[in-house]
Amino acid sequence: MLVAPRGLGVPVQDVVILDPEDPPETHPGDLVLVIGARGRSAAAAIRAAGRAGAAAVAVKGEGGTDVAADAGVALLTVGAEARWEQVEALARGVVDAARAGGEAETGEVLGDLFALAQTVATLTGGLVSIEDTASRVLAYSRAGDEVDELRRLSILGREGPERYLAILREWGVYQRLRAGEGIVRVDERPELGIRRRIAAGIHAGSQPLGTIWVQEGAQPLTGQAEVALLGASRTLAPQLIRARTRPDPQLRLREDLLAGLLEGRVDAESVADDIGADPARPAQVLAFTLSRQQSSAASDRLLHRAELVHLIAVHTAAYRRTALVSVLGGRVYALLPDLPEHSAAPVLALAKEIVGAARKHLDAPVRAALGGIVPRLSDAALSRGDADRVLLAMTRGHWPSDVASLADVRADVLLSEVLAYLGDQPRLRDPRLAQLRAHDADHGDILIPAVLAYLNAFGDVRTAARSLNIHPNTVRYRVRRASEVSGIDLTDPAQRLLTELLLRL
Repeated sequence: MLVAPRGLGVPVQDVVILDPEDPPETHPGDLVLVIGARGRSAAAAIRAAGRAGAAAVAVKGEGGTDVAADAGVALLTVGAEARWEQVEALARGVVDAARAGGEAETGEVLGDLFALAQTVATLTGGLVSIEDTASRVLAYSRAGDEVDELRRLSILGREGPERYLAILREWGVYQRLRAGEGIVRVDERPELGIRRRIAAGIHAGSQPLGTIWVQEGAQPLTGQAEVALLGASRTLAPQLIRARTRPDPQLRLREDLLAGLLEGRVDAESVADDIGADPARPAQVLAFTLSRQQSSAASDRLLHRAELVHLIAVHTAAYRRTALVSVLGGRVYALLPDLPEHSAAPVLALAKEIVGAARKHLDAPVRAALGGIVPRLSDAALSRGDADRVLLAMTRGHWPSDVASLADVRADVLLSEVLAYLGDQPRLRDPRLAQLRAHDADHGDILIPAVLAYLNAFGDVRTAARSLNIHPNTVRYRVRRASEVSGIDLTDPAQRLLTELLLRL
């Protein structure tokens, strides 16, 4: 936001794209996206939008604030790397969601619902819609094939058509949805224009908040559709509560709870009380990260991460009702409280399931690291630290799998800890290795690689020679020469161990 002459309470009615070369077709309340002009070169388009009563104008680049202030229209700047079609899709999704939400004060929470609906659609293989308790449509997945009459009329009318609602009430569908958790199945009724669908009620305790529906399209629903739907119904509850009671989009309670717990800003008892967990039960933190090769554009990476957050939330909520998910430092963390004493195998399977789903549905390579199980919720930060170290070890050691636990890479993690300690303690370093480094720098850097290969091969010169693609006699000569230059006796176990650690450092 660069300037807002009429304040931030101006309603947005629609989103339009304007090319400065085209005649302006702007109406009151429009959010105008000006393409093809940057900064001050968009002045004419800004003035035209102001005369038409537009709510705001978005341009790339800075400048034009004086023009916008004189025209009485808000001016926003868009990042140079953003694609206009993405900006339009995001903005239109928020406006459509706010319009569908009626009583909501902001569209951001409901915009998140559209993203979650699409995530559930990919996991279930169906067509998803989210409704409140009055059967008003809050969000829905993108249109697909084989949309039945019930879904078509619900989307068009922004609420379930009364004729169909009466049928569902007669069948007892809503009674079962409001009764509690669980999947409700509705069989196909071609004569009524109803295809097969499954649904789950969204609840806060015993209070119903809404319903999430999955209609079967041309293909059958996936084998994990009901599990994904159950997880989504639990994930949606705090979002719908927030939409009702906390219109400020900055108040993302559950995400902040986990971030505060892991960073030591919030005590475990407060978190446990808020999510209904037992602070004295074991807990575990999982860390997920997107591969940096996945996307060259920052905007694409952010979109992938948002989808990943939804996917993780759906899966972890199905596993543990009290699970929390948040993003910290570019990584997505999931907290699993209230764990049984022996839960390592199920959690490992859960992590593999999430990584597999991300690869299949999001086309995003993801790494997952399991922190150690800690005895109580207050130790969650320790589990988070373990998970971070596991991710680092996976990256440095080129771990063959996308999922690893602390037990899998414990040696690499401990070695990293030792090297970090040595790095912070210069007085523990052997000065003879500094001499060897200086000599190597002046003579082609050939001695240290030979020594490291020799030590890694446990003194087997043939194995070391193969790793360096040189003759075994060359390895023998270079190792002997390194000992002469440095004065280090590699036949002494203590000197050999310290030399390897310091050379790795």
